[in-house]
Amino acid sequence: MAGRFFSVFSRSLNQPFRSRLQGLMNYGLSCCVNALLQSFSATWELVDLLDRWNPVDKYKESVPLQLRKVLLAMQSDQSQPAPHQDFLHCLDRNYIRLHVQQDAVEVFLSILNLIQQQMSDKALAQEIQSLYKVTVETYLQCLECTYIESGTSFLLSLPMHIKESHNSLEDCIRLFFELQELRDRDNCYCERCGEKKPSKQRFRNSRGYTRKLHCKVTFPETLNISEILTAEALSQSYVQSDSQYSLCAVIVHSGDAMFGHYTAYVRHKKDQSWYYADDSNVRQVSWEEVQNTYGGSEREGTAYMLLYRRTPEGKQQEWSSG
Repeated sequence: MAGRFFSVFSRSLNQPFRSRLQGLMNYGLSCCVNALLQSFSATWELVDLLDRWNPVDKYKESVPLQLRKVLLAMQSDQSQPAPHQDFLHCLDRNYIRLHVQQDAVEVFLSILNLIQQQMSDKALAQEIQSLYKVTVETYLQCLECTYIESGTSFLLSLPMHIKESHNSLEDCIRLFFELQELRDRDNCYCERCGEKKPSKQRFRNSRGYTRKLHCKVTFPETLNISEILTAEALSQSYVQSDSQYSLCAVIVHSGDAMFGHYTAYVRHKKDQSWYYADDSNVRQVSWEEVQNTYGGSEREGTAYMLLYRRTPEGKQQEWSSG
């Protein structure tokens, strides 16, 4: 989970109503990339930043250049699917292979990293990465001498620990920031003691093989971080007005851990409506249908990535075309 975002277009009032999203053809197991492109197009801040970019080297292997082209194409009011084969082949040349089952989180992070590496305008590339950056203060305390080691790290997504029972996003966030005791083989090195000692930290790692959990995880349309976490879990520099978030996209996975299909629900900037994109098929849906992705059944698609946008406190989202 991180803050993320949607494209708009203008149309004559005399034109018949069409879906506010453009679909994307599935080429060689490209459903994962298709779903991610829908979430990237919902990040209108990303679309605006790429539109401002004046690339110097226009080579086919440039992921940011090809992403810019396809996102701008997805804004047009066309009934046919947006062209994105050049982007898929560009990813393939950058080792995100076509005709291979991909993991949405891994591809998402790879695309953001390739933007950072390949954009000549490093200031603009940093602005793009900052759209998704989650700042986390690390905390490690020795249980014997009470020495505290802290630092700051950055994540481009926030991984959630899921219990094999009923979960809520709010509880998962609390669990992520809970202090965890590390003992025995998990002892950590204490700088003051000069050796590994029992410690407590705010993160934990679970070991095991890859499998898909079908347990239920509920999530809200809006959330307030300051109402979820205790003051102890919030940095002293945390700005309370930055704690409001609204859901803008949901990446959905159907199938098992090694094989399946990705689709996306995205919320439109202009009219706040939810749309469902299954490759080239796009339709308007209700929030109740989005809630069907909470999980709990192996037969239903399950929310895999949630993309939230930070909303300044006391301000409503601007849903006009500007």
